[in-house]
Amino acid sequence: MSGRDDRALPDPARVVDVIVPVYKGFEETRRCIESVLKAHCATPFELVLIDDASPEPALAEYCAALGDRPGTTVLVNAENLGFVATVNRGMSLHPDRDVVLLNSDTEVANDWLDRLRTCVYSGPDIATATPFSNYATICSYPVFCADNAMPPDVGLAELDGLFARTNAGSHVEIPTAVGFCTYIRRACLDRVGLFDAERFGRGYGEENDFSRRAAKAGWHNVLCADTFVFHAGGVSFGAERATLAAAGAKALSRLHPEYDELVQRFVADDPPAQFRRAVDIELARRRKRRKWGALWGWCARRH
Repeated sequence: MSGRDDRALPDPARVVDVIVPVYKGFEETRRCIESVLKAHCATPFELVLIDDASPEPALAEYCAALGDRPGTTVLVNAENLGFVATVNRGMSLHPDRDVVLLNSDTEVANDWLDRLRTCVYSGPDIATATPFSNYATICSYPVFCADNAMPPDVGLAELDGLFARTNAGSHVEIPTAVGFCTYIRRACLDRVGLFDAERFGRGYGEENDFSRRAAKAGWHNVLCADTFVFHAGGVSFGAERATLAAAGAKALSRLHPEYDELVQRFVADDPPAQFRRAVDIELARRRKRRKWGALWGWCARRH
C-alpha cells in the first residue's frame, strides 16, 4: 500500500485510449458506453469501440452509429478474431498512448479514469491498475474472491464515491491485473509487448500472463483501492466461458509455474481486506444515518 506522488503524473493533456471490445449483449454494451461518455473525467480520452464481428445486428448498428461522435473511434473486424487479438488491435492503434481495457459489460462513474491514471503514475514502475468491482475475483467487493451482486441500497455512483473518499490515494500490489477493467501504462507495453494471442486465443488468462511478464521485467500490478467499477460478468463468452477458462489456466501454468502459488498466498493474506472493511464501515454509518433520519421524519409527522 502507498499514497500517491502527484509529481509522477504524466502530461495532463495526454490522451488515454479507453478500449471496449464488443461482441454480444446489446443492453450491457449500451449501458457501458453511456457510462463512459457521461462520466466526469478531467483526463482526455478517446473511446475506441471494436466490433469483433458481432452476431447481433442491433449491437453492430448501435456501435457504427457512434462513429461520427467526436472522441470516439469505431473499428470493425472483418471476421471474429477473439478477445485477445481484438484488444491487441486497439492497443496498437495509437502507440504513444496509455490504454484502459474495459469489458463491454461494465459500468463506470464519476472521475473513475482520473483515479486510475493517478494510481498508475503514483510510482515509476507501476504497469497496471485494476479497480474494485462486485465481480472481479481478488478485486471483488463486498466479498473477496466472489461474484457479488451490487449492494441493494446504494447506486454505482454513490458506492464509487464512497471508495474515492474512504480509500483516497491508496493502492496495494496484486499478483495480476483483472481484465474486466485494466489501466495499462504504455511504457510497460513497449517493454513487454502486447497480449499473447497465439496462446490465449479467444480469451481468459491473457491479462494474467501479461501481468507476470511485466512483473518479471521489474513492473508492478496494483489494485486501485479508491475506485469501483460495476461488472455484470460473462456476457460475451456465455457458454464458452468454462472451456476458455480451463484452457487459459493450462497455458498460464506452463508459462508461469509460480502463478498459482502467488495467487494462493495473496488470497490467504488478503491485503485488500482493510480497504473493503473501511467501505463496509462507511456504508454501515450511512445506513444508520438514513434509518435515524427516517425515524425522525416519522416522529415529526406524528406530532
